[in-house]
Amino acid sequence: MRDTPTKTLKLQYKKLIELGLVISLALHIVLLQAFKKVGVRGAFEDVRYDIIRVEEVPLTQQQRQEQAPSRPTIPIASEDESLPDDETIDFTQFDISDEAPPPPPPPDDDDAIVFVPYDEPPEPIGGFAAIQRRLVYPEIARKAGVEGRVLIYAQVDEEGIVQRTRVIQSLGPNGCDEAAIEAIKAVKWKPAKQRDRAVKVWIAVPVDFRLR
Repeated sequence: MRDTPTKTLKLQYKKLIELGLVISLALHIVLLQAFKKVGVRGAFEDVRYDIIRVEEVPLTQQQRQEQAPSRPTIPIASEDESLPDDETIDFTQFDISDEAPPPPPPPDDDDAIVFVPYDEPPEPIGGFAAIQRRLVYPEIARKAGVEGRVLIYAQVDEEGIVQRTRVIQSLGPNGCDEAAIEAIKAVKWKPAKQRDRAVKVWIAVPVDFRLR
């Protein structure tokens, strides 16, 4: 039985395809080998080799700093430049067994205000209003319009007489202090009593200055 032309053509087509694939594969292999040799050789031709030299670095040594010189001391002059250098102080012996001398007695001050206990305080006869009635307003203080209170410490003895006075609260140099003292002394006083005995004591006496 003879083959038909179509069947013969199909067989030849398959052989041609196989032959073409084999030739193409062979060409690819040849080109790949040639490109690999040329590319690698050209790449290495462009590489430049630099020579690196290794040098030894000397060790650094730290230098010690010299210690700063101390500051010179400033001489201080003594109070007495005439004192010799070899002068010494004599050794003094103290006897602890010796008793210290007694302190001097306090001065005898009759004007010192000393508190004396009493049962009944001294009182002006007629009350403190009697002192205000005896008060003479100084003309200088009246013209200046001075008003206020003067406080006088008065010492009343056993007879009811004012012996000493001391100004504790003043209105200034305008005559009010003196006027208050004169009014206190002008009044007869009832002495202070300690139990049934009259005693000399100090008492604070207020004197008011008021302009009408």
